[in-house]
Amino acid sequence: MNATAQGSQSLVLIVDDEPFIRMILRHFLEREGYQIAEAQNGIEAVTAFNKLHPDIVLLDALMPDMDGFECCTQLQRLDCSKYTPVLMVTGLEDQESVDRAFEVGAMDYVTKPIHWAVLRQRVKRLIEQSQLQQKLEAVNLELQRLVTIDGLTQVANRRRFEEYFHQEWQRMKRDQQSLSLILCDVDFFKLYNDTYGHRVGDRCLQEIAKAIKDIIKRPGDLIARYGGEEFAVILPNTDTEGATHVADKICHAVRTLAIPHKNSQVSLYVTLSAGFTTEIPQPDSDIEEMIAAADRALYQAKAAGRDRFVQNILLPKSKNSR
Repeated sequence: MNATAQGSQSLVLIVDDEPFIRMILRHFLEREGYQIAEAQNGIEAVTAFNKLHPDIVLLDALMPDMDGFECCTQLQRLDCSKYTPVLMVTGLEDQESVDRAFEVGAMDYVTKPIHWAVLRQRVKRLIEQSQLQQKLEAVNLELQRLVTIDGLTQVANRRRFEEYFHQEWQRMKRDQQSLSLILCDVDFFKLYNDTYGHRVGDRCLQEIAKAIKDIIKRPGDLIARYGGEEFAVILPNTDTEGATHVADKICHAVRTLAIPHKNSQVSLYVTLSAGFTTEIPQPDSDIEEMIAAADRALYQAKAAGRDRFVQNILLPKSKNSR
């Protein structure tokens, strides 16, 4: 009963050039509750694999044109093959053939004549192992996501910002493309918390984070919570004009939220100050200096009256300054 319950959710691809072998394998595995697909040669197997994404492949080692070893090699190259075990069915049991089966990516093998109790257990075990591996990797990916996400605002945290900024800095240096960085600070946020309380302050930060996230839509862009009420936006492949446009949209989006802030010194509503800089990283340029330049621009935006953005232009180093 358990085997049937599991099998009914699993698809087995049988690859064998002999119709009789395919038939008896099909009848046996169908009785175990598995869904079955068939291919009579290696080329058909690759096509069926791409189309059906089976849970396991039973692959005959000796076939004309493309044998099982070459077919297994081809299957391993497919993007969708990561979690699909290959069980080689072979009449060969010499050490060289067994070694070769594992070298090309087979997870296990059974020999002909087939011992049906052995086949039943190996198919079941390989599918269970594959499913467990997928679950573990999904859990690991979720854990990795959680350690890089700010719990309050659900955008990237400071750790993720630093990792990603360094990664994109190196990539833009290699490709000689523009990298822009925007630092944002909620104006008079301490006064906001003192006036409305920290729980309301948390909701304010969540709304602001969402508003910025709705603007930062390109897959390569990143918004992160940089500090308490500070946010950072990394814009790879973005020149000064593009960064100006994004900074303007961010400031406008926060104003549009119209979150009341009766003790703000610049508006009746919550506003944001932003500073940004754009650079094409050079071999002698400094990643920390770029962050410092954006921070200086943010300070200038605050000094100029807040509720605005300011650009800090990083000038190339002269030869005399080296």
